[in-house]
Amino acid sequence: MTNIPETGRSTRVQVRLVVIQVLVISLLGTLGGRLWYLQIREGDQYAKEASGNHVQQVVQPAVRGSILDARGVALADNETRLVVSASRTDLMKMKDDGEAVLTKLAGVLGMKPEDVMMKVRLCNAETPQPCWNGSPYQPIPITDEATPKQALQIRERAEDFPGITAEPQALRRYPSPGKANTAQVLGYLSPVTDEEIQQAQDTDSPYLRSDMVGRSGLERQYDRQLRGKAGVTRYEVDKLGRVLGQAQADPAEPGANLVTSIDSRVQRIAEFELNEAMKEARKQHDRNTGRNYEADSGAVVVMEAKTGRVVAMASNPTYDPNSWVGGISAKDYAQLTGKKSNYPLLNRAIQGLSAPGSIFKVIPTAAAIKAGYSFEGPYNCSSAYSIGGQVFKNFESQNHGPISLGRALEVSCDTVFYALSHEEWKRDGGNKPKKNANDWFYKTAHQFGLGEETGIDLPNEVTGRVPDRQWKADYWKANKDAWCKYGKKGGSYAEQIAYENCLEGNRLRAGDSVNYSIGQGDTLVTPIQMATIYAAISNGGTLYNPTVGKAVISPDGRMVKEIEPQAHGKLPTSEKTLKQIDEALEGVATRGTAAWRFGGWPQDKIPMHAKTGTAEVYGKQTTSWFATYTKDYSIVMTISQGGTGSGASGPAVRNIYNALYGVSEDGEIDNKKALLPTPQKTLPKVRTDGTITSPKVSKDFAKDQRATPSPDAEAGTPQQDDPADPQQTGTAPSPENTNRDTRRGRRRGPGPGRGGGRPRGRAYRARGARPERTAS
Repeated sequence: MTNIPETGRSTRVQVRLVVIQVLVISLLGTLGGRLWYLQIREGDQYAKEASGNHVQQVVQPAVRGSILDARGVALADNETRLVVSASRTDLMKMKDDGEAVLTKLAGVLGMKPEDVMMKVRLCNAETPQPCWNGSPYQPIPITDEATPKQALQIRERAEDFPGITAEPQALRRYPSPGKANTAQVLGYLSPVTDEEIQQAQDTDSPYLRSDMVGRSGLERQYDRQLRGKAGVTRYEVDKLGRVLGQAQADPAEPGANLVTSIDSRVQRIAEFELNEAMKEARKQHDRNTGRNYEADSGAVVVMEAKTGRVVAMASNPTYDPNSWVGGISAKDYAQLTGKKSNYPLLNRAIQGLSAPGSIFKVIPTAAAIKAGYSFEGPYNCSSAYSIGGQVFKNFESQNHGPISLGRALEVSCDTVFYALSHEEWKRDGGNKPKKNANDWFYKTAHQFGLGEETGIDLPNEVTGRVPDRQWKADYWKANKDAWCKYGKKGGSYAEQIAYENCLEGNRLRAGDSVNYSIGQGDTLVTPIQMATIYAAISNGGTLYNPTVGKAVISPDGRMVKEIEPQAHGKLPTSEKTLKQIDEALEGVATRGTAAWRFGGWPQDKIPMHAKTGTAEVYGKQTTSWFATYTKDYSIVMTISQGGTGSGASGPAVRNIYNALYGVSEDGEIDNKKALLPTPQKTLPKVRTDGTITSPKVSKDFAKDQRATPSPDAEAGTPQQDDPADPQQTGTAPSPENTNRDTRRGRRRGPGPGRGGGRPRGRAYRARGARPERTAS
């Protein structure tokens, strides 16, 4: 026997050993599985990524395609400039975040240090423009106007300017041929953002950090075609960054060229005439407000009637799109986005909303026929129309007696449309509408294309508004609380309106329908919508999608993709009704409210059709509208707070037609002076090398159209337009009865700017002396 205790393993020890063994085996299994995953299953992928650590990319930006007018004249192209840029990555490595370097750079460039520093800061919710909204890893342009001497200083003293480069780059240019600005149509560019890069990485058109992208207008709409594809050359480098060889090279592919339907000559005339009309309107006194008209903004659209192609589109106020090239300054950005400048970035032809006034009356005319009323009537054009205790008057209580709907359009008789609309409102149940009310006047407006986009190939078009029953209910629901809080029975006008809206703002009331029938109240339209409608009346009833792009041509010129006109509907009228409306609108131009603006027009050779409109806006001066068409074109102009339709916009529209057709003051047609007597159907000629031919460009098309002053040939007489203030003077008796303008002139008696003299002006202009106030 021995005293040494027996050795052995207890159950507890054995359990512990088993657990440890399991853990060790599990860890080894996990490690082995991970090694298999990395080296076998994903080995190729990681090998590729590892090799990428030894590859550096050099990006060669693609040359952006040009935007051309219908004749091949460049509206947007590229030019080489000396660009000074800063690498934010390098600057952030410095102790002072590059402040000393940027201050020194500002001295060389002749800029303020704070302006330079603002350009390199990154945009975010708290940082206002100017700032860099592109990738923080992309060189940030400081200026694109460096002189060779400045660039040489920076390059020769590279040690003093770490992170700063100065080199030639191809930049966007907006040349304004013949002073045709075209800013809102063209749009502008800015750097691509990291978010946009991520969103597009899995698409067939990914972005690179060096890309500039379109932010508005055609630059945005056709960005993919214009942008092209940047070239990327990949170099193999060692760990010290020394180039070992070229791994792969993808050459840059230039962007395609976009040919538009814009004619830069007509565009310049449209811009010039709109601006002149606004300046002239500001000289006229508004009797309602006791001050001159403000004429703070406006727009004009010139459209091919048979295709919907846009020949000219002007918006005022405007801006220089070149201010965005190379980064925008704080001063320019404040001017473009501030209330003081009235937001010139807006394209008011597709984004400007206002009540249409009497140019809307073609819609209730068509609606009345659909509702079963006769075009011939007769309908009583009384001096006033009463609903309950409220009286709705014709302008100056004018009474034309029994007339047809056609004559109601000619003399713009409001009471005829008041009565028709009120009668339909009652048929539909009045304040207690039927379950399936016909609502002809509202449904017809939708069928004319109002309340929705026209489909123009420009971004951010607005829909406008048709204030039907559904809209009334939705609007009341959204605003009821505010109305009830602000409204007060027997209070001010605004308080009383809010009080009434609080109680029954969801109802379509008789007054709503009456105001709606003459294009007032809550109805809102855009100039492009009305140009589309009047073009449809001209072409026989087809509503075309307005288009600016006409063709996309590949850089080598071998592929030409034409953008064909497309229709989105037909006017809801019979051929007979459309012809009757057409004849009535011709009567407006020959013996109605627009006749005094088309005195001497060669009506037998180029039949003119028109409708004048003046929309009243609460808290503002009246909005001027003038809608016209021939067999070739539809032209619509509007001026906010500009006065009456024919008074403010009429002369400008007449002058655009004069330029298009080569019509002189005495009504003679000179085809040699006509800019575009028929719409251009062909595309510019493409050479074998891919370049596109273009004619010589004048310095200023508007000035070229001027001729030796001659007596103004106005032969017509101003007549009624709408129940709004007059802005013109009669110079001859009315063909039928006496109109509101001549009668007003007799009451006032002669005075400066009222009747009498015949003004003198340029041959293509019919502007002449503008009276203090007359009806349009």
